[in-house]
Amino acid sequence: MSHSDPKLQELARCAWRIRRLAVRMGEVQGQGYVGQALGYADVLAVAYGHAMKFKPQDPEWADRDRFLLSHGHYAIAFYAALIEAGIIPESELETYGSDDSRLPMSGMATYTPGMEISGGSLGQGLPIAVGMALGLRLQRSPAVVYNSMSDGELDEGSTWEAAMSAAHHQLDNLICLVDINNMQADGPSKAMLNFEPLADKWASFGWHVQRVDGNDLAAVHAAFDKARLHKAAQPRVILFDTLMGKGVPFLEAREKNHFIRVDANEWQMALDVLDANQP
Repeated sequence: MSHSDPKLQELARCAWRIRRLAVRMGEVQGQGYVGQALGYADVLAVAYGHAMKFKPQDPEWADRDRFLLSHGHYAIAFYAALIEAGIIPESELETYGSDDSRLPMSGMATYTPGMEISGGSLGQGLPIAVGMALGLRLQRSPAVVYNSMSDGELDEGSTWEAAMSAAHHQLDNLICLVDINNMQADGPSKAMLNFEPLADKWASFGWHVQRVDGNDLAAVHAAFDKARLHKAAQPRVILFDTLMGKGVPFLEAREKNHFIRVDANEWQMALDVLDANQP
């Protein structure tokens, strides 16, 4: 698909809007996991703007595709995607992280329409996704389960137990999305516990594996399509290499950007940079 393709152009605008919404939410609290939101926006744009089946007016629609936000601290990115998808009104953005808000700082299913699980305890999402995919298969549901997780969750044994289980049960209705931004709270992910060679590891567990540049919309778009259309009876994983703070150079360059505190004047600077590069 060419970068001049109208579909890709619209997805680029969608990703830009997700980035902008996330920065605006970060400004409400003066801090947040904005680096992840900027880096993962292209993946979320393709998921909600192209790949997934859902009804904005009916978040509990039985045949919807499920998106599990295992890395619950990515909620600011996910809320931006839900706003862009029309599931949450943009007017709620100003309540982000506030008392009684439907947009708490970490993802909680009891609060937010479209939030399938309460994430944040890393390594929990994929085990839940396996059970959900098994249940949907028993119901003969056409729904696909997307489990979104971070590279930090590759440190968790439960992730690999679930990966082995998914392959054993031949869960072809399960697609795992892994954000590889190589940053954890304590430093670079690979320095904490080296997970390479990652593609080979997933393949050895019986998964169909792709690894792409998560900030290349055409590559992300193609990877989602290939995962959805793959015919073999096995789960699929897409490994996305992303850049923290993507689209805002002064945030991209920060040595530690796992949890960003931004000076008051810098929020507008970030928006100005994004606006200057609007697709």
